[in-house]
Amino acid sequence: MSAREKASGFAVEAKDLIKEYDDLIAVNRVSFTVRYGEAFGMLGPNGAGKSTIMRMIICRSPLTGGALDVVGLDVTSHPREIKESVGVVPQENNLDPDLTVRDNLLVYSRYFRIPRSVAEERADELIEFVDLGDKRDSRIETLSGGMKRRLMIARALINNPMILILDEPTTGLDPHVRLAIWDKLRQLRDQGLTILLSTHYMDEAEKLCDRLVIIDKGKILVSGTPRELIERYAMHFALEARGCNGSPLKSTLPQIIAERRGSTHFYFAPTAELLAPLMSEYEDYETYLRPSNLEDVFLRLTDQEGLA
Repeated sequence: MSAREKASGFAVEAKDLIKEYDDLIAVNRVSFTVRYGEAFGMLGPNGAGKSTIMRMIICRSPLTGGALDVVGLDVTSHPREIKESVGVVPQENNLDPDLTVRDNLLVYSRYFRIPRSVAEERADELIEFVDLGDKRDSRIETLSGGMKRRLMIARALINNPMILILDEPTTGLDPHVRLAIWDKLRQLRDQGLTILLSTHYMDEAEKLCDRLVIIDKGKILVSGTPRELIERYAMHFALEARGCNGSPLKSTLPQIIAERRGSTHFYFAPTAELLAPLMSEYEDYETYLRPSNLEDVFLRLTDQEGLA
């Protein structure tokens, strides 16, 4: 019976997942689930454990402890079936520079024993999907960084996977390219593909993910939808006052959260009206009154131990 026939429950289910390297605990009793058809994000700073979890999910790194099922199968006993059921976009581009765009897809299809005629049809469809139709016969060295990244996504889809896994998919790309890739990922999500991505870009997680976890030092700090987390930890509105240096935080109402990060003062409140009077306290400073965002949540949780 294939992985697709066996698949039930969650696309990914991790229970008390542990990964140790000598004296380093890279992943410390992490538990989470990914539902079929959703875009799920792992957000955290570099070294938080995101990529380590990804490697365990795609069966490239063994567990130290806990349990991990992918498409309904145990990673320790069914690695081959799992690898056939997922598409992977790693952090670094690893396309074959000696092959054309189309041949990169066709050669990769052989790992999945896809018949040649099926692979050719699929490759042509994917090349058009990622807007590389005019580059199908071009060599990799002639492509821009954004084109290479789009081709990496196309390659990860050649086996018609049940889950698309992306490890920091837009790192190092300019804003225009990032937006183009986000658009492609939204299209895939809207088509019902399960997407699991790790990122340290707050706007990427906020715009793409149905649900996410924030990870730091190998542990999950919080989980929920981006909007739930913003409302829970950063309310609805934020006031920034920059360049305050040693100036103390101003007196605030009980409904307002006040914090200092370096020379910037932050205030969070459920309404903009509660924050507006504080602006008069900072007439000599640069101030911004804005909606709260996921970056506010991330900085609050990772800056203040135990807040979660």
